Amino acid sequence: MSHPDHTARPPAARHRRFLAAITIDSIGTGVFVPVSMLYFLATTPLTLVQAGAALTTAGLLALPAGPLAGGLVDRYGAKPVLQAANLAQALGFAGYLAVDQPWQIAVCAWLNSAGRAVSFSCYGVTITALAEPGRRERWFGLLGSVRNLGYALGGLLSAVAVGVGTPGVYAGIVIVNASSYVLAYVLMRAVPDVRPEARQDAAGGWGHVIRDRRYLLLVAHQLCFAISLFALNIAIPVYAVDVLDLPGWTAGTVFTLNTLMVGFGQGLVLGWLRGRIRSRVLVAGHACFAAGYLLFLAAGHVDALALAVGLVLLGAAGYTFGELLGGPVTSTVAAESAPDALRGRYLALHQLAVTVAGALAPAALAGLLSAGAAAIWLTLAGVSVLGATLATTIGSAVPAARTRIGGF
Repeated sequence: MSHPDHTARPPAARHRRFLAAITIDSIGTGVFVPVSMLYFLATTPLTLVQAGAALTTAGLLALPAGPLAGGLVDRYGAKPVLQAANLAQALGFAGYLAVDQPWQIAVCAWLNSAGRAVSFSCYGVTITALAEPGRRERWFGLLGSVRNLGYALGGLLSAVAVGVGTPGVYAGIVIVNASSYVLAYVLMRAVPDVRPEARQDAAGGWGHVIRDRRYLLLVAHQLCFAISLFALNIAIPVYAVDVLDLPGWTAGTVFTLNTLMVGFGQGLVLGWLRGRIRSRVLVAGHACFAAGYLLFLAAGHVDALALAVGLVLLGAAGYTFGELLGGPVTSTVAAESAPDALRGRYLALHQLAVTVAGALAPAALAGLLSAGAAAIWLTLAGVSVLGATLATTIGSAVPAARTRIGGF
């Protein structure tokens, strides 16, 4: 049990190195992801199609990495697996400096994609052990805020790099990113390992996980939630600029609004939610998503440019409230619903829902966009209704979803 005076201290004061490692990871990712295709076009003889195909192949091949890592986490603990993921990503980014063939990009990108999938699976296990019951929403919320601000800072740095646009600058981004994962590895050495007690065993393994129908409800809910999360990067900016023909700064403003709200508002929202039942908060999150989608749809039916922009920004704010409400809660319920001895496997399955959503979202959302505004926004609203229905079911079936935020 933690010393009583620890509970009064903010999470950042207790495990700064863990948070620093996450921040470094997020900034590095934020820098490279926006310029990844530009990097390969500027530094290799490959075409856009070849580079894109290599990255897609790597992403698909990396899908099993998270579930495989779940078993390793249950056996060896989260820390060594997370550190191995840091080193894999450092090696992957270093390899980008020498690639000039599609298969080489695919190998290096696989190391990066697999490493990220493994990292996300390990974060939940680590946070569950570091944070006391009743404070885990705060931890997951803090993690989301740090990651979001890291992505934003990384995106700003990438914009500067694109402005310069020389191969040397692109190579510098890759070198800094590879180095950041080495630094994250070093910082993680101070984080305590998280593994089941010696008397526990992972009886049943993956078979036990797959047969847990209550947890499969959580996975299905996470899939619905993740589909909405990917709408921000894929559907909303394209709809605003290409479909509605709004000024290009509208898309940038949507991203900025989302970043500021998540980065600086998550703690305030969690304070306001303290004492509320988790499953009901999840339902409210899906309702906010749906309200945002309907506002986006309404923006296509007004003639005044200022009103259309206002509806899009209002819709983005409502959408972001859905993210603020649901993100920390769904992660906490997933972590607390998993038995200690199998938490690595359970959370790997939960994270797999996000990975699958990320793989399917580009093609699915692009196809819906091409079918018209009603097709995409009403479909996504329907996904939110399904997510809210699952959240209600979870509230009845999963004990962790019936408890109150903040341990009340």
